Amino acid sequence: MAKTALLFPGQGAQYTGMGKDLAEKFPQARAVFDQADRLLDFPLSKICFEGPESELNRTDVSQPAILAHSWAVVEVLKTTDKGRALLDRGAVAAGLSLGEYSALAASGALAWADALKLVRARGQFMQQACDAKPSTMASIVGLDDAALEAAIAPARALGVVVLANFNAPGQVAVSGERPAVEEAMKLAKAAGAKLTVPLAVAGAFHSPLMEPAREKLAAQIEMTNFASPRMGVIANVDAAEHRDPAMLKANLVQQLTAPVLWAKSMQKLVDQGFDEFIEIGPGTVLAGLLKRVAKSATRISIGKAEEVAAVV
Repeated sequence: MAKTALLFPGQGAQYTGMGKDLAEKFPQARAVFDQADRLLDFPLSKICFEGPESELNRTDVSQPAILAHSWAVVEVLKTTDKGRALLDRGAVAAGLSLGEYSALAASGALAWADALKLVRARGQFMQQACDAKPSTMASIVGLDDAALEAAIAPARALGVVVLANFNAPGQVAVSGERPAVEEAMKLAKAAGAKLTVPLAVAGAFHSPLMEPAREKLAAQIEMTNFASPRMGVIANVDAAEHRDPAMLKANLVQQLTAPVLWAKSMQKLVDQGFDEFIEIGPGTVLAGLLKRVAKSATRISIGKAEEVAAVV
């Protein structure tokens, strides 16, 4: 029998029009977006459905948008026997960065409304940290982790730059102050990287530059109720499965300044015999990354109305 993991996408998965087809076809999805508009007191659904793209891509908008889209899919799945069976197959949940909040909500550790308020605050605090110091991120493809770390070390003479997102073998995002990241890209290319791509992000996520955001978010998380989840949740910070509410909180706080160990998380699941991975929410990024780790695994992405309809 297949061992199933539920996966939830992170920032960057947003796109103009996201969730519109879901809301038009499924009343439960429409209700999620309506609730998000009320809880946040701004028209999140309109920005998701219509844009403008510049507004949707704001850190403090894209984060609740992606969570709402993922949760809308979950709510529709809950309405049928087939959909509930699919969710119940999940033995663990994991989410990429922001997606960890979706995973916690799906596992029952965090109420969806509380998750939405937290990611809105998280996005605002991160945006403030980005505004305080010019910073950025870049994706580096084609070097192993040790080679990349050695290659970019001299760039630290120009400022903070760290390995921030270990997305797949040979695919790592660096994060830091803009001059240091630009130099790191040149050094990585000189060391044999196949590709260096600046990322369209507001700033240096998962780096020490997010420390002001981490401190503010810690206070918000501490005031939020977390419960024991019905399935284990894989934390980005250590690639380990957690169920203790206190640890689930601590992991989210640490996550803002710590690297995202996504490739290691997926490899550990594969090593444990997981062979079915169900991506819930906008896009197919996680299914794509998984090809680098588990070519033979079953990968299902459920985000668009026709994809949801096919499984309910």
